[in-house]
Amino acid sequence: MTVGQRKHTSPTRRTLDEGVVGRLVEAAVPGAEVGGWEALGGGEFAAVARVALRDGRELVLKVGPAPGVTLLAYERGMVAAEARYLTRLGNEAPQVPVATLHADGEDADGGEWMAVSLLPGKPLYHYLDAAREAGEADPSGPVRAALGAACARVHALSSPDGSFGYDDGVRPHGATWPEAYCAIIEALLADAAAWDLALPAPAEQIRALIRRNADVLAHVRRPALVHFDLWDGNVLAAPGPDGALELSGLVDGERFLYGDPLIDFVSTALFRRIESEPGHPFLAGYRAATGEAGRAFTDGELRRLTLYRLHLYLLMYVEMPSRGKRRGAPEHAERWERLEAALLGEIAHLEKLSPEEP
Repeated sequence: MTVGQRKHTSPTRRTLDEGVVGRLVEAAVPGAEVGGWEALGGGEFAAVARVALRDGRELVLKVGPAPGVTLLAYERGMVAAEARYLTRLGNEAPQVPVATLHADGEDADGGEWMAVSLLPGKPLYHYLDAAREAGEADPSGPVRAALGAACARVHALSSPDGSFGYDDGVRPHGATWPEAYCAIIEALLADAAAWDLALPAPAEQIRALIRRNADVLAHVRRPALVHFDLWDGNVLAAPGPDGALELSGLVDGERFLYGDPLIDFVSTALFRRIESEPGHPFLAGYRAATGEAGRAFTDGELRRLTLYRLHLYLLMYVEMPSRGKRRGAPEHAERWERLEAALLGEIAHLEKLSPEEP
């Protein structure tokens, strides 16, 4: 394994070097020596490195943004949040394949970090890309079904204090799900204003849509633990004994919150509508695990799914400037256009599904 750092593009992802890696490994595993390390690809928020110790063990370091870097409101303290997520699942849902937390804390400059065990496998998109290039069938069905079953186990856990939203009492939260959801959306709208970012739709139109759908949000009475960010880069897979892909891990639980389990039905079918795919293997795995095989979505659930896609695409749109992706830059134009179309599409869809505003 060679020492290296992938190209740094996002202002929130700090640069790692031998000194930083060595210092954090010593804090996590006193007396351990680094044999080598490599930066891992994936998301843009935190820096992640795979580290080989001289005694043969391997671990993963995750290092949050440097203090002083401007973040979205909900992103503050996310590495510590992921440490809490891993601890809770390790204690209460050990059958769910997540990493084991070795240590977490703050570096000398106040930046957050954690060290976790290395999970086997590669991101699911790796296998999808390989299959497409080879002209082979999509191999992800068994992995997605297992992911559905794993999510059902995660969703069985509830907020310890009965509150909804983020768990630290500082980031958006509320005593009810409508209160928490509105706080989450308002925080993103405030972030957009702070970055002087023009949204594809007026903020008041988004607020009005949420008011018109407050009744279906109020149907959610139990604050379930949800991962939130289960796109194909955060789902690990590896070939099993028969060569078929198997689920080997869930990563990046830093955005977890307590709310409606349906939230996790959105990122698992990114830029699609899972309710339009009744045969989706995630649905099959989830429904089988919850004893609801074959159940269709209710009208209220269809509206909530659309609200959650609106939230996700709004978040992805608003975070673009903080990741160094300028509006108007040719290299980022395609992503801006795709997110704008996705957000406007869900707003239009929700307008059709929503009752008239009183």
